[in-house]
Amino acid sequence: MRSLVSDSELRRHPVLYRVVLLSLAVLFVVVFVFPLYWMVTGAVKTPVELAQPVPTVVPHSWHPETYLDAWRKLDIGRYLLNTAFYALGGWLFQLIVDVAAAYALSKLRPRFGKLILGGMLASLMLPAAALLVPSYLTVADVPLLHVNLLNTPWALWLPGAANAFNIYVLKRFFDQIPDELLDSAGIDGAGRLRMLWHVVLPLSRPVLAVVSIFAVIGAWKDFLWPLLVLQDPGSQTISVALSRLAFNGYVTPNEMFAGLAIASIPMVVVFAVFQRSILSGLSAGALKG
Repeated sequence: MRSLVSDSELRRHPVLYRVVLLSLAVLFVVVFVFPLYWMVTGAVKTPVELAQPVPTVVPHSWHPETYLDAWRKLDIGRYLLNTAFYALGGWLFQLIVDVAAAYALSKLRPRFGKLILGGMLASLMLPAAALLVPSYLTVADVPLLHVNLLNTPWALWLPGAANAFNIYVLKRFFDQIPDELLDSAGIDGAGRLRMLWHVVLPLSRPVLAVVSIFAVIGAWKDFLWPLLVLQDPGSQTISVALSRLAFNGYVTPNEMFAGLAIASIPMVVVFAVFQRSILSGLSAGALKG
């Protein structure tokens, strides 16, 4: 396979290739890593240094105790537990709904299945902000049941249970599983659910890991929807709680930096540990084998 630049051209200009490659690598590091560096170092600065017109890249004085002060003052532990609870619940509901939908579209092949899948993919073209008002009205007064789900975990879990992108990724992976395996299981007396549990899911561990990571990270970093549906301060996520405390002027800027740095640690660790699974799972779901 030929890339944008052929191997012969690379061998002809090795110095230029290394310079361009190194420059791009440095550029990406600066663009993605510098905001994290600024957040971490901003926490150890004094409020006076943070307020200076000319920002300092390297802190003049180091105050690492700010992280401990922020942990205690902002009650970060409780909000991290809230966020973890919402993220795990959202992951469970997404996995159940998305796997069931993808399995039905891939292996059960219902009538109008392609039309249904097309409608799901078309929903990805809608901006998330356009869905806020109808989604809020739905959880504020659930149709037919007339139940108010505001300030409950269900307001976060139910609207995000069906994820069109995850369903598409799962379906693409399920399509690669030979139908002969399911036919053999059917001959042995396995039903549709048993085929899913004992045949499809064990073979789908890579893509299930990808969907799980995306679900947890998406629930963890979500801000606008939890801000709308979780008005009770005691039930808010870490991002909403930090925003509320910053708006009320309850914390200093360096303490807010420390709180943001602590809140970002779990997802940075998750991505660093599972990045290989993310890439391998996505490639497995995108290629026909």
